[in-house]
Amino acid sequence: MRMEKKYIGGFVLFLLLLNFFAWKEVFALESPQILKVDFLDVGQGDAAFIETPEKHQILIDGGPTSAVLQKLADRMPFWDKEIDLVILTHPESDHMRGLFGVLQRYKVKYILWTGIVRTTSEFQKWVNVLDQKQKPKTGFLASINFGDIATKVVNADSKIKIKAGNVEIDILYPFENLAGKELKNTSNDTGVVAKLTYGKDSFIFTGDISSVAEKELVNSKENILSDVLKVAHHGSKYSTSDLFLQNANPKIAVISVGAKNTYGHPTPEVLQRLEKYDIKVLRTDQAGDINMVSDGNSIKIK
Repeated sequence: MRMEKKYIGGFVLFLLLLNFFAWKEVFALESPQILKVDFLDVGQGDAAFIETPEKHQILIDGGPTSAVLQKLADRMPFWDKEIDLVILTHPESDHMRGLFGVLQRYKVKYILWTGIVRTTSEFQKWVNVLDQKQKPKTGFLASINFGDIATKVVNADSKIKIKAGNVEIDILYPFENLAGKELKNTSNDTGVVAKLTYGKDSFIFTGDISSVAEKELVNSKENILSDVLKVAHHGSKYSTSDLFLQNANPKIAVISVGAKNTYGHPTPEVLQRLEKYDIKVLRTDQAGDINMVSDGNSIKIK
């Protein structure tokens, strides 16, 4: 008799659990599909973490220090050690250095960067890390689909479209594959420019490009129209031109910048231009992490 009660109790518990998970799936289907875009306060550098409604995770740049690791730990479950995509806009230390720790701690399915060649010791470290941790794929892919399992290193150009469920990321710049091209000076104007679109909402990430590259983008007729602009080069006066703002027409501008930095970023010229076009300005040196959510119809700042 006692054994029968034990089996009955176990069966009832099984049915309750089955019912719980069934309702959980129903609620998941009915709940709004939310995109999260977090501009991380990593000091004088750039890092943005994106989580799609389907829980794909994307990191754009890693900032100048290992601070990005704690930012990721705050956003990802402790057991989750996998990131779908890391984008390095360009191999300068304030965007690249934090990625060394990321590639050690996490398995990364895709790494997308330009493949340009620098002569700095830090660049060589980056190449060594890629050689050790990844198996590069030569050439470029026309698209990236997160259904793929293999880890790949992809050279960026404007032919690439990234699909993560209902979220799309178009690489708008550079226009051509720059892999193997050697640069002696800054790589800013070879950097990746990416536009993320989810439903009616859009975000554009401009790395550190100057007004020269901005003009090339405008003249190319690429669709740079976006709701949110990640301001180029931390608010340098040589970026975020009138021409670019007129064509991108953002409602919100995010400036990733370190407090009391020695560069004078963001410059008065850029702040004045943003004010002229009535663009809401958010700064990581003032607000810390800037967290946004989108349901595909509107963007909210958390």
